[in-house]
Amino acid sequence: MALWLAERDGRVRFRVQVQPRAATNRVVGEHEAALKVALTAPPVDGAANKLCCRFLADLLGVAKTRVEVVAGHASRRKTLAVDGLDLDDVRRRLMAAAG
Repeated sequence: MALWLAERDGRVRFRVQVQPRAATNRVVGEHEAALKVALTAPPVDGAANKLCCRFLADLLGVAKTRVEVVAGHASRRKTLAVDGLDLDDVRRRLMAAAG
């Protein structure tokens, strides 16, 4: 898997492709260097963004306050930043989740 990851300002950034209104929250795989995730929340009033952060915080094993959407708030393609893990930890945990 060739996910895009970068370190900036002491945080690790990575891209996510969100599929809203799915039956279950799950990692689907990879889509154009982004982690593709299916989320049950609709893309309305930031619900999908909030669920995306919570879901990925659980996946990465960090507090939900340590994950935030930093770009793509109104798009299916988002850039997220996680605090408290290094680049290798994030890569390893995302790859394990993607199978």
